[in-house]
Amino acid sequence: MSAQSVPALLLDMDGVLAEVSKSYRASIVATCHSHGAKSVTFDLIGEWKSRGGCNNDWVLSLDLINASEDGEKGLTLEQVTETFEGFYQGTESTSGLCDTETLIPTMEVMEELYKRTNGLMAVVTGRPRKDCMKFLKLHKLEKFFKVCVCMEDGPPKPDPFPVAEACKLLGVVPSKAVIMVGDTPDDINSALKNGVRGVGVATPEGAEASEKAGNSFDSGKLCQAVKACGADGEVVVLRPGFEELINFFPEA
Repeated sequence: MSAQSVPALLLDMDGVLAEVSKSYRASIVATCHSHGAKSVTFDLIGEWKSRGGCNNDWVLSLDLINASEDGEKGLTLEQVTETFEGFYQGTESTSGLCDTETLIPTMEVMEELYKRTNGLMAVVTGRPRKDCMKFLKLHKLEKFFKVCVCMEDGPPKPDPFPVAEACKLLGVVPSKAVIMVGDTPDDINSALKNGVRGVGVATPEGAEASEKAGNSFDSGKLCQAVKACGADGEVVVLRPGFEELINFFPEA
């Protein structure tokens, strides 16, 4: 397919398509605690994610353990990954936390976005491909995404590679007509480095916590860090489920 300068939509998976507070985030906490780092909390994970450079949850788990005073020292990434996968994927005797994942946007929103982008949609995720495809299949999203850029394909966000590769595989020229939706600075920075428009989205748990405290849904640290990636007002943050995103594209 020859490259074209046309609208396209790139979507991160975790926190954008998939509600992962009880799966990936919980697996990080459980992994850290099992290696002595009892001080690691969901809030701390959010703080690290807001700094950027934390796209790989296996690496993040190891970094959090090493940064914790009570964390077990001398662990390898392989050891931590094995522990993490035991929680996330499950074992012969326990179900995996991956089973708790749910779809955030409605199927109606996905259908309309697919129409308005003429099918030019891609997943751009730090997940391993098998985890990405499992989620898409389970939630009947495979028809929307002919292109998935995953962990194994190259350098992770915030490197420009994942967004550039998605555009290449879709056959579109990176431009402001292309929108990358993500919940972390890594997502937005990968987009901006390619000249692609970065749009933030609040995670369900983040929006709920902010509103419960009497603040706006996008007032949390992660949302503020996403907004700070661009010039003043350049990066907007949408509500979970990104229904407003439909209006970013012309009617089919």
